[in-house]
Amino acid sequence: MPDDLSIRGFQSLIRERYYATDSARGSAATFLWFSEEVGELAHALGEKHRGRENRANLEEEFADVLAWLCTLANINDVDLVEALNKYTVGEGPQGTKS
Repeated sequence: MPDDLSIRGFQSLIRERYYATDSARGSAATFLWFSEEVGELAHALGEKHRGRENRANLEEEFADVLAWLCTLANINDVDLVEALNKYTVGEGPQGTKS
């Protein structure tokens, strides 16, 4: 895997590897998995904040959250690169992210 893997490339990789099982699971159950991974990331960030950082675990949890986000996008026919135009086209959103 290249060091500079694109968002589209990563979303495609996740689609190729997992689409059959992900789409059978459906959006609701997949969102629960995604939420669990976000919770695990929150825990890893909390450990870092408390001075007990486990760098390998922190990186793993970031990767898991991104993979599950790609899964949700794939099974809902959302191209994340196109969706990111919100931030990259023109001035992009102003103020807070919403």
